Amino acid sequence: MNPSAPLLSVEQLQTWFSSRRGTARAVDGVSYSLKAGRILGVVGESGCGKSVTAQSIMKLVPSPPGKIVGGRIRFKGQDLVPLSREAMRHIRGAKIAMIFQEPMTSLNPVYTIGNQICEMFTLHKGYTKRQAMDAAVHMLEKVQIPSPHKRVNDYPHQMSGGMRQRAMIAMALSCDPEILIADEPTTALDVTVQAQILDLMLSLRQEFDTAIQMITHDLGVIAEMADDVVVMYAGRVMESAGTKALFSDTRHPYTRGLMASIPVLGRRSQGKAGQLAEIRGMIPSLLELPRGCRFSNRCPEVLSVCREEEPDLVDTGKGHMVRCWRWPAASVEEAS
Repeated sequence: MNPSAPLLSVEQLQTWFSSRRGTARAVDGVSYSLKAGRILGVVGESGCGKSVTAQSIMKLVPSPPGKIVGGRIRFKGQDLVPLSREAMRHIRGAKIAMIFQEPMTSLNPVYTIGNQICEMFTLHKGYTKRQAMDAAVHMLEKVQIPSPHKRVNDYPHQMSGGMRQRAMIAMALSCDPEILIADEPTTALDVTVQAQILDLMLSLRQEFDTAIQMITHDLGVIAEMADDVVVMYAGRVMESAGTKALFSDTRHPYTRGLMASIPVLGRRSQGKAGQLAEIRGMIPSLLELPRGCRFSNRCPEVLSVCREEEPDLVDTGKGHMVRCWRWPAASVEEAS
């Protein structure tokens, strides 16, 4: 593998869901890449396709009704889409691991935390039960769970939300994966625990050189952690760039709307004092997408062409990708 090549490359991915009412194009032509040791933030409102993209990478989309109908997911050059379930078992967990949004529904309630972490070591590394249990204790210690020798025998319901999330991280990192996908890892946790979990992920990234794909709706988390950002809306990538470039030179109206909706102490919105700025309108149904740009029915800067024809995702300069008619593609000289 070329050292400069992306570790993970998602190319024109399409994951659709069939129903009696029609086909929902949850992920519709999504492309981005993740390099070794970097953190990629994937942001957008609920229903934009963030989690379905992650599930597609892990080959965990429920079928039926979901199906990957097009595109490629390349891990170290190998396309994961055509792989069999058995072949994916050797990659899932060992090479690419995932932390799910709600650990209480992801952890098995009838097995201890230790037994669930042990399974990773016995399945992927061939450890004996004793070796696996020792390794599980070591991983709980790594993620800063106090008294790991005792906690390894706890069931999920005996742990707090923050502890369960740490246990999920321990399980995900147990086989030293090259990529960690974190789907809203701090949802439903209090602010102090959120900060602890994020600091833990940064320290583990530094220790293991693990690439992280961080899925969240919290732009504050992205600004703090991510090296690169992908902004999604209605199954499409609307903007992608390095984190500094995205925050200092936001180019898509949707991204600007997300930025404006971040509450800032002491700031007044354009409306009444104390009100939060909002993106007007509703996210379109994936079964009835608008003609033209998918954001056109909510965009404050909409043009007539926006309602007729959907723009392509183009490089507007220095790798800053935007899907908007107001931003033409950069010339070869500008892009370089």
